Amino acid sequence: MDSSIFLAKFWGYFLLIFFIILSFNPKRIRQIFADLKDEKFLIILSFLSIITGLLNILVHNIWESNWKLIITLIGWSSLFIGLALFIFPKRTTDWLTFLNIKLIQVIYTLLFLVGLFLLNIAYSIIPF
Repeated sequence: MDSSIFLAKFWGYFLLIFFIILSFNPKRIRQIFADLKDEKFLIILSFLSIITGLLNILVHNIWESNWKLIITLIGWSSLFIGLALFIFPKRTTDWLTFLNIKLIQVIYTLLFLVGLFLLNIAYSIIPF
């Protein structure tokens, strides 16, 4: 299986599952942001984000102007957010909290739409 298709399936399912969890249990996101104040949780989350982003980039660093760019940007975003959480924990958690408060509906909608788009690409449900 092509790594681009594999990652499209992985990120598509991940984003849809995350969207569904947050839709049925919106208190979970508040709990995650409250847990970011715990330094142990923050370090573990930042390392997971760095590892996820780095693995994504190493396997799929394709800068073409098509759907593959979305997967590459997810990997780079994960790496940068993980590094920011590790290097500047207070400033980054404040920024993430601000984004979550101001853009919550946009973020949830984007999670859903990008997840659907990636799964559509992976399974060719609606051909382009």
